[in-house]
Amino acid sequence: MLRRTLLASAAAVAGLSGLAMADGHEPVKVGFVYVGPIGDGGWTYEHHQGLLAVQEEFGDAVETVFVESVPEGPDAERVMTQMALEGADLIFTTSFGYMDPTINVAAQFPDVRFEHATGYKQADNVSVYSARFYEGRAVQGHIAGQMTESNIVGYIASFPIPEVIRGINAAYIHAKEVNPDVEFKIIWAYTWFDPAKEAEAANTLIEQGADIILQHTDSTAPQAAAEAANEAGATVYTFGQASDMIEFAPAPRVSSIIDNWAPYYIERTQAVIDGSWESVSTWDGMDTGMVEIGEITDAVPADVKASAEAMIAAITAGEYHPFTGPINKQDGSVWLAEGETAADYGDNGLAGLNFYVEGLTAEVPQ
Repeated sequence: MLRRTLLASAAAVAGLSGLAMADGHEPVKVGFVYVGPIGDGGWTYEHHQGLLAVQEEFGDAVETVFVESVPEGPDAERVMTQMALEGADLIFTTSFGYMDPTINVAAQFPDVRFEHATGYKQADNVSVYSARFYEGRAVQGHIAGQMTESNIVGYIASFPIPEVIRGINAAYIHAKEVNPDVEFKIIWAYTWFDPAKEAEAANTLIEQGADIILQHTDSTAPQAAAEAANEAGATVYTFGQASDMIEFAPAPRVSSIIDNWAPYYIERTQAVIDGSWESVSTWDGMDTGMVEIGEITDAVPADVKASAEAMIAAITAGEYHPFTGPINKQDGSVWLAEGETAADYGDNGLAGLNFYVEGLTAEVPQ
């Protein structure tokens, strides 16, 4: 459980972009609830970049506040309630486990707008938004499958929710496509952000022979563990998660998935300012720029880089879907027939995906 960071006041919690607008109207107050610290270098860091973009875009028309390192559960509900009581007009809650607390608090404050990241429960004053992270995972798998020498790719997973399972499947499918001998070893950390646990998971995977480490956790600890292994004579590559993590390039970090939340945060804040806000469900990807692939470094062979860039272009243009059949479920039954692509929702949908694809040998934790 992460320790909640309590700050003395809203002013201490966040940078304020202005106390009042020039025309005398009070600024719109926008709050952000973060599951990790803003310096995590990954998930929360990028959400905070979105907050900074809101400040830059609107200046004195907006006041921003945030609380970082808020555990998923009762603490989150208390933080959201306090933000609403202190006059927030719009609150972004930026982790899957904030879903029920967001719904609960929103019911008590019908005049406050809430935006919940990666969840699926909506209300009249609650929108949901997420990114198609699996598009980036497909690119990572494509690169990883061609770069591994041991044919073992390690994957540090956070929680067994559809978002994470989608990522594992997407990475594995595309690694297997270019390297039939590849094997995935998966460690569930049961945390979004815990550098010690993430480093331990990375070291365990390296000891098990993994020379590529993928992650769906939020700190740079796996990169640091790989860097230490490389200094000791190993060759281990990693990929940045949620942010560029450029400090670990050119090795061990060879590329990154970057979550670009800034345009969405600006758009939704503008909707509150002009009175057009309504509850929506948003799930965007490379096509809108919500998912980006960071620099593919020179540690990646030129032909692998070129093929990865071609995949990125095809996904961005809508010409290729990372889940295109034939794909079987782990038990060998057909999931997607030849040429069939996964729907967002429904029987073959991605939103509720709760199984591994054929070839993965681990079990999805229940």
